[in-house]
Amino acid sequence: MFGSGSPGFGMPYGADEDTPVFVISVAAQLSGLHAQTLRSYDRMGLVSPGRTTGGGRRYSMRDIAQLREVQRLSQEEGVNLAGIKRIIELENQVEALQARVTELAEELSSAYAAAEQAAAAVHASYRKDLVPFRKQNAMVVWKPGRPKR
Repeated sequence: MFGSGSPGFGMPYGADEDTPVFVISVAAQLSGLHAQTLRSYDRMGLVSPGRTTGGGRRYSMRDIAQLREVQRLSQEEGVNLAGIKRIIELENQVEALQARVTELAEELSSAYAAAEQAAAAVHASYRKDLVPFRKQNAMVVWKPGRPKR
């Protein structure tokens, strides 16, 4: 699998799918696109590769997958580049919102656990010897009266 950091796939040891390692010519070859197309997609904001200190582009495996998806949407689905950019923006927004929902669910779970612990501590602090308790047997008989007119 790409991005595993294993030596047989041309990825440096310890690199993952987000590590920018491929120069533009290699990224073009891996994505099946021309290098000039990659530059154009970068200018349009469809793919944003990492940069070296000298300003050279370095593409990650995630960038390569993004380039392939842009090509697929364009060629197979007939989506124009503005539409593809909007799709990418919406997918990124959905991903961010899903991460936020996960974060909030974890916070809620922690809050419930803390509330249960607090309730248990309060119940454990009750002193049973201070609660008046008288054991007796009594019977109350209720006889309803006649309604008044």
